[in-house]
Amino acid sequence: MVKELMNYINGEWVKPDTDRENIVLNPANQEVIGKGFHSSKEQTEEAIRVAKETFERGEWANATPGERAAVLLKIADMIDERAEEIATLDTIDNGKILEEASFDVADAASTFRYYAGLIQAPAGEVFNASDDHQSMIVREPVGVTGLIVPWNFPLLMSVWKIAPALAAGNSIVFKPAEVTPMSAMILFDIFDQIEELPKGVANMVMGEGNVVGQTISESHDVDMVSFTGSTAVGKKIMQAASGNLKRISLELGGKSPNIVFADTDLDMAVDYGLFGIFYGSGQICSAGSRILVEESMYDDYVKLFVEKVKNIKVGPGLDPESNMGAIVSEQQMNRVLEYIEIGKQEGATVAAGGYRLTDNGLDKGFFIAPTVFVDVENDMRIVQEEIFGPVVTIQPFKDEADAVRLANSTNYGLAGGVFSKDGSRAMRVIKQVRAGITWVNDYHPTFVEAPWGGYKQSGIGHSLGTYGLEEFQEVKQINVRLQPESPGWFPQ
Repeated sequence: MVKELMNYINGEWVKPDTDRENIVLNPANQEVIGKGFHSSKEQTEEAIRVAKETFERGEWANATPGERAAVLLKIADMIDERAEEIATLDTIDNGKILEEASFDVADAASTFRYYAGLIQAPAGEVFNASDDHQSMIVREPVGVTGLIVPWNFPLLMSVWKIAPALAAGNSIVFKPAEVTPMSAMILFDIFDQIEELPKGVANMVMGEGNVVGQTISESHDVDMVSFTGSTAVGKKIMQAASGNLKRISLELGGKSPNIVFADTDLDMAVDYGLFGIFYGSGQICSAGSRILVEESMYDDYVKLFVEKVKNIKVGPGLDPESNMGAIVSEQQMNRVLEYIEIGKQEGATVAAGGYRLTDNGLDKGFFIAPTVFVDVENDMRIVQEEIFGPVVTIQPFKDEADAVRLANSTNYGLAGGVFSKDGSRAMRVIKQVRAGITWVNDYHPTFVEAPWGGYKQSGIGHSLGTYGLEEFQEVKQINVRLQPESPGWFPQ
């Protein structure tokens, strides 16, 4: 059954208003699963107007933390009730395997519950500024927040922004990725069923980034824009947002190092290397796409890594035998294949993969074999640029200093890992890796309680944890004179 793509504005389902068709495909077989149109600048502006009027009325912004928390908890419960439906939609929409999508749905419900609890915790500060002044620091909602999400975690990335934005009392204008809007429609259907969530608080607009995203970023009626996606687009949003100096939160690209010292367990290090890059078909901003291995272990590591790569079963996400799913779209598949050709032209050696998979019925979908490059130089594009696919480079390093130098040698600083049995060395090195999300003897696990954000060109601001809530809050000081009297500053 093909789902009709709709906007959700002021508590009503509304058709996008242009004749520019938007077709959503299952990347595993190219079957049409969603069909609709893109929205115009004018329709986006209407959603912004609704969000602003709703915020200024204060029905949600002035609701008590307990009232907002009750709504978030109800959303979480309804996500749980529809978990199988949502996970299946994310699988056929994004291409990831069903097990991954199921984890995403569970994490999404947990995120709503976390912020329901956090918003009810004691907050603010009170202090005696002088003998006659009491001062308070309070947090208030930012206002109208524009939320723009990518296609790699269709539901979870949406919730990472929506949950804290709503918890803080904001109104939202949300734009899902054009190619993966299906689970977002389920989420907004849940919103539609909750009477305690006022109409106009949560609005969703389908459309292209250069229209809907640009309109949100430029609008003087939007007080904040939170974006997750590529660094190139993040820079454009930053420029567009300067018109009214709106607050921005940008979670951008990565080219993350996974550092392996020779004293670590080889088999474990290889397994984490595989998991770090091929989970989610490599379409994860924090993927361990650069594996750095100490020279004395390098040959053994590469040999075992390549052997294990051959055991990865690539196939449709709904096939329980699949270990890795499809690339999200033909456009993204071609981008990854282009980078593979660039790597070959630069002189790197393909040790595994390096091609599109078409056998056993995979020719109908967008599948790429897990790809491993060796004999790479640090200035190669495949080492320096984010590929966002199942492509990894493996480089040797000499010592700690060399490992740190290579790890920090890109424009990105999102994530990184260190593997070593020497705890002191592992801590020395991980503290020198300029990245915001790091692991020691592990890779990928993240927690809603901890901040998510990067250094350098990997972004500005943070999601999750208390930091993620604070992104959607303004800070105000209130000074109260306890015994008011004339200041007597000017002659009477």
